[in-house]
Amino acid sequence: MNLDNIPTIKGATHPTKRLGRGEGSGHGKTSGKGHKGQKARSGGGIRIGFEGGQMPLYRKLPRRGFNNKNFKTTYQLVNVDQLERVEGDVVNRESLVKAGLIRDNAQGVKVLGDGEVSKAFTVNVCKVSASAKSKIEAAGGKVEEAAPAAEAKEDA
Repeated sequence: MNLDNIPTIKGATHPTKRLGRGEGSGHGKTSGKGHKGQKARSGGGIRIGFEGGQMPLYRKLPRRGFNNKNFKTTYQLVNVDQLERVEGDVVNRESLVKAGLIRDNAQGVKVLGDGEVSKAFTVNVCKVSASAKSKIEAAGGKVEEAAPAAEAKEDA
């Protein structure tokens, strides 16, 4: 089935309001905008967070600290049921890239515990969740957490 052959369900779609087409339409005269005022004008309305000239909440609250997003560590996620696609019994960065489960970039790798493991693996990645660790060890494998991947160096 494609989007072009999905049947239309009766009552699922409504016609759009035709505004400003006379009083008989039910949306004539002021076209649902009431009488005068800023919000009735073309392009009118107040910005998000405006409190009528009162000091807005976002300016009252203190700004504390600084989080530098350049040093944020991000991980590529792999679930334990996907480890079956890895050839051999050692799961590391190279084997996951070869199996097509992660990209070969500067991000670390984290194994999550969704699914089941039937084979004993030796897992050597940056991080492993507690549920994934228990499932891997229950299948007879072992977990060794490695250091995160080094940052990609750019040639200047």
